[in-house]
Amino acid sequence: MSNTANLKKEYQERIVPALIKEFSYTSVMQVPVLKKIVINQGLGIAVADKKIVDVAVQELTTITGQKAVATVSRKDISNFKLRRKMPIGAMVTLRREQMYEFLERLVRVALPRIRDFKGIEGKLDGRGNYTLGIQEQIIFPEINIDNIIKILGMNITFVTSARTDEEGYALLREFGLPFKNAKKE
Repeated sequence: MSNTANLKKEYQERIVPALIKEFSYTSVMQVPVLKKIVINQGLGIAVADKKIVDVAVQELTTITGQKAVATVSRKDISNFKLRRKMPIGAMVTLRREQMYEFLERLVRVALPRIRDFKGIEGKLDGRGNYTLGIQEQIIFPEINIDNIIKILGMNITFVTSARTDEEGYALLREFGLPFKNAKKE
């Protein structure tokens, strides 16, 4: 648990003053915060093989340290052989301590393990939130490569309280996300 305290303490002691200086906020309450991290796997191939969803839920639980849930389809789509309430994905929402701990492991351990890694895209959604797509779950050290049935990708969404993309980008950059075009001051 010392890692979570480190990142939270770093936010309060280093990141908040840096953002106040950069955006000239008048109050500490104006500084954007990281609200939650949502990890999501869409598994269209699960229509053919039901075990894939169970494996994905287990892997996400292992990676995040919090129980993942299976997501189900909302409607029938005959072209995809999809029925309503069929499990077609897995997701987990991290907040507070687990969120900081996962972010620390993502930035310091998992992202550097990606082959030919040159940084992540700096495109936010217009409201200060950022979604990072990962092609392989094997970049996380918690996953045992020998037990992998199928290489699965995932989306990791960082939800912030920032009002603009610029503020959200600055917050995530200060947390250590390795953006490609990060401008160093």
